Amino acid sequence: MSKNIIENNQTQKKQNEFKLGKYLSKYKFWIFLYFFLTIVAGVCDILLTILLAQVIVYVTPQIVSETVTIPPDFHKALITGLITISIAVLQRFCWYTISWIYFKYSNKIMANLNLDLAKQAFKLNSKTYNDHDTGTFVMRIVEDPARIVDQLATVVDILFEMITSVVMLIYITTLNGWVSLCLLAIVLIGFVLEYYRVKIRRKNRFVVRQKNDKINSLTTEIVRSEKDIKSLGLEQKLSDVSRTNYEDYRKARYKMDLSDLKFWSSRNFVIGIGTMLVLLLGIHLMNLGLLTLATFMIIYSNRGSLWTLISGIGSVTNSIVDIKVSHKRMAALFDEDEFVTERFGVEKLENVVGTIEFKDVSYTFREYEYPSMNQPQKNAGGGFFKKHTKQPKKKELVSENKIFDKLSFKISPNTTVAFVGKSGSGKSTILNLMSKMYEADSGQVLIDGVDIKDLDKQTLRSTISLVNQFPYIFDMTIKENLLLAKADATDEELWDSIKKASLDEFVSSLPKGIDTQVGESGIKLSGGQKQRLAIARALLRNSNIIIFDESTSSLDNFAQNEVKKSIDGLKGKSTIVIVAHRLSTIKNVDHIFFLDNGIIVDEGTFDELFARNEKFKAMFLAENI
Repeated sequence: MSKNIIENNQTQKKQNEFKLGKYLSKYKFWIFLYFFLTIVAGVCDILLTILLAQVIVYVTPQIVSETVTIPPDFHKALITGLITISIAVLQRFCWYTISWIYFKYSNKIMANLNLDLAKQAFKLNSKTYNDHDTGTFVMRIVEDPARIVDQLATVVDILFEMITSVVMLIYITTLNGWVSLCLLAIVLIGFVLEYYRVKIRRKNRFVVRQKNDKINSLTTEIVRSEKDIKSLGLEQKLSDVSRTNYEDYRKARYKMDLSDLKFWSSRNFVIGIGTMLVLLLGIHLMNLGLLTLATFMIIYSNRGSLWTLISGIGSVTNSIVDIKVSHKRMAALFDEDEFVTERFGVEKLENVVGTIEFKDVSYTFREYEYPSMNQPQKNAGGGFFKKHTKQPKKKELVSENKIFDKLSFKISPNTTVAFVGKSGSGKSTILNLMSKMYEADSGQVLIDGVDIKDLDKQTLRSTISLVNQFPYIFDMTIKENLLLAKADATDEELWDSIKKASLDEFVSSLPKGIDTQVGESGIKLSGGQKQRLAIARALLRNSNIIIFDESTSSLDNFAQNEVKKSIDGLKGKSTIVIVAHRLSTIKNVDHIFFLDNGIIVDEGTFDELFARNEKFKAMFLAENI
């Protein structure tokens, strides 16, 4: 590989680094204002408590002797009350502005994260998608950004509430030392209980998320395969499986909630007993003349600061753990060890001829097992300040299957060739290597004599069109799906591609014709109609190389013959590569490669192979009997 290619790959790898800070720094002014106004609102809360306490002092008669009392100072109470109202208005304004900032800019941050994570997903190679289920990407792209932004705001809010509570408790301690000791004892006991609650909850939560992932995966599969489920009579079986999964989730969730309930009950019991003790102690001190009624009312009215401080400790810890998990899950999409991205070179081909050559290509299909991001680490849940142990190995090789060993062949430009062979012989793998969906372990895949690893993305993508066995049709109109292939296509070009794909009769019969919406994943179309629309989309691109991977497998005989004629009509105009189980569809190709266990055991025209190769002949006769 050339120096330029290496430097290009290093640049791409550097760009793939994921840092949450860059998304926050774009809105640093508003984040600073958010923090500042939160502090102001917190200070207002403290001042309101103190000023209200002062009002109580001013309006409460002070006993000088058994016969002499000092009347309330209503003048000072009025002034203090007006100041209190002004601060309350300021506090409301702060909280309104804080909420506005959060709603506006949290959505922008989430949108930026969603977009960049989606862009990163586009960069991943096909093997990476094969190694992970759909939920892995959906949850990390959609769910985790929302979770991390929400939890960041939660941490900020709770921390400032806790700081306000601490200030209030400190203020209360200045009013009476005995009450201070009582409150301190309650806080310490509550802290210990919350410490152990969080420690146990962390372990339980990992299990709950695993069970929840299973439910999400199963639900996605049921929705996508409802026709197969009904046709095979699997409703009851899938219902039983769903019931088992939901029951496992319910039990795990119940266990976690029950554990929380026990600790919360204990904590609330301690706070309740403590509050009662403060009440009894206050009455006793007032009887002794060591505490005034006004002072006691200040102390007792702020008893909620205890609950805020104790519960805030656990809430902040839970949120921080969620932030770390979500950050790791998002960052993993940028980790080349698990989520491998496509790599492109810098070389351009101005005039592509369409020659394809494999030189000593070797490829082994490897299956890896990836550790779940929801799996707890051993000794990692110790407590608030306990360090987590080192992450385990990111992936473990489960199995490997060598598909090719030094495979070589050459396809001449503007010819039509086919790869045939029994299932598992390596036909589709050749097409994936040819289109750079997979990358060879060794050897070279060449287009016009240039290794596809050295070609830039634009050259490679514009040169090759691929029609898969199960093509994806977008939730758009037929016309919009076609325009994805060529944005500036004329109506004449659109209808020409539709006719070549034998889709014109169907489209013409629709009330809205080419402007008909096809639904999510083309659900309103049959399997054959989806394939013909995908073929029309590929034909519209008019690429130098067009690959058909079992693209006529869902077509009836009539439609198959029509598409076959369309493909035959491209002969001499593009390099056509076909993989087909139906040998009758490739009678007119220029050359056939017959594969067996990753080896080209024979090649030639249809008639040549039929005459001399018994396996090929048997395959053809088997499908035509």
